[in-house]
Amino acid sequence: MALCTGQTIRAEISEFDVHGRTGARCFLADGRDLSAELVKLGLAIDWPKFSGGIYRSFETVDARKKLWLANARQQGRMDVWERYEENQKNSYIKK
Repeated sequence: MALCTGQTIRAEISEFDVHGRTGARCFLADGRDLSAELVKLGLAIDWPKFSGGIYRSFETVDARKKLWLANARQQGRMDVWERYEENQKNSYIKK
């Protein structure tokens, strides 16, 4: 990803969960919050349980739907994807 390519990313570890996973805030070399930048680009969504909701205002309008559809596609749930495409086609025809 061009946003991070060739840069040193600084991580500030904030927690370890019950499964041993590390929680951290990551920053680009120029000080920008990497999570905020990913949300702004529509590549991530705010997860209030972990962020306290600080990224929600940066979300693109359809990020949640697109990421949900991408997840369904990766899991092989093509029925979800096909229904979405059919709905898109039908809404285009009605316009």
